[in-house]
Amino acid sequence: MVVVLVAALVAVARGGDASPDVERVSDAPSHGGDFSVTAYEGLGAWVDVFDFVPAYQNGGVPVTVTPDDVDTMASLGVKTLYLQAARNDDRTNGLVDPPLMVPFLQKAHEHGMRVVGWYYPDFASVDVDLERLVQIARFDVDGQRFDGVSVDIEDNQVVKDPADRSNRLVELSRRLRETLGPDVTLSATVMPAVQTEVINPSYWPGFPWAQLKPYYDVWIPMAYWSFREDPYKSGYTYVVESVRRMRALAGDPNLKVHPAGGIADVISEDEVRGFLRALTDTEALGGSLYDYRTTTGGIWGVLRGTQAALDAASSPTTTQPDATTPPPG
Repeated sequence: MVVVLVAALVAVARGGDASPDVERVSDAPSHGGDFSVTAYEGLGAWVDVFDFVPAYQNGGVPVTVTPDDVDTMASLGVKTLYLQAARNDDRTNGLVDPPLMVPFLQKAHEHGMRVVGWYYPDFASVDVDLERLVQIARFDVDGQRFDGVSVDIEDNQVVKDPADRSNRLVELSRRLRETLGPDVTLSATVMPAVQTEVINPSYWPGFPWAQLKPYYDVWIPMAYWSFREDPYKSGYTYVVESVRRMRALAGDPNLKVHPAGGIADVISEDEVRGFLRALTDTEALGGSLYDYRTTTGGIWGVLRGTQAALDAASSPTTTQPDATTPPPG
């Protein structure tokens, strides 16, 4: 019976039918699935397949994040779990197995949290990347659905030519929007504009910010200041300038953002306080650090102030260059 039930879960998740003598688990009451901007508000926590999927553990060691951690997240004030829901390799066969993901969704929804499923496309095949993202958006197992879907846009290794890569990204984004429709909130998890415009313009020359704007409702810049040197080794400076530049490049000063900072185990509490000020001054929807597993107790103590920072009125600052300031040198 257990084997049959698991098979039914997998069949439903992939869009097929369960066995006729097994009740379709997707007929259960739905939890999640509204795909609204609300999913990006407040404090978030990130979990990737290397933390919760056994197939990615070297030497068969136990996973480091389990569904029980969702209880802890809720107690720490986390409003949204960002869960890597698909990969493009043979360890997941695309979508992460429903028996691994459903307990995270169940726990999160029991606590009133939301879950955004994310996927890292490599653009080798727009068809494959689109399929993975649609699988996340249409996932419905045991009445559990995701509350959002995010495209993790950063791979520059598989498709080497930046113009070709940009064209594939825009095509993927357009087709995803057309497939899911105008009422589904989509988010783009992107490299920070300071990196692509100032620090390393060769990473992705001509990144199509303005071309992508019609397809995404929320933008999540991966502003990991821990990798940077002064003046950008700052939870405030790196985030604020990245958001300002991104909004200018996209042509929208009101672009909705949920900055992600980090990396969590190599940043200081003072830097995180600066990060919270950045959320205020960019009028962000929410904010998070990458990732949950590497965030220490002291950092969580600072992150408890996230909602207060989001509720505070932004104030003018003279510490940041204008978004159109050219690269130094």
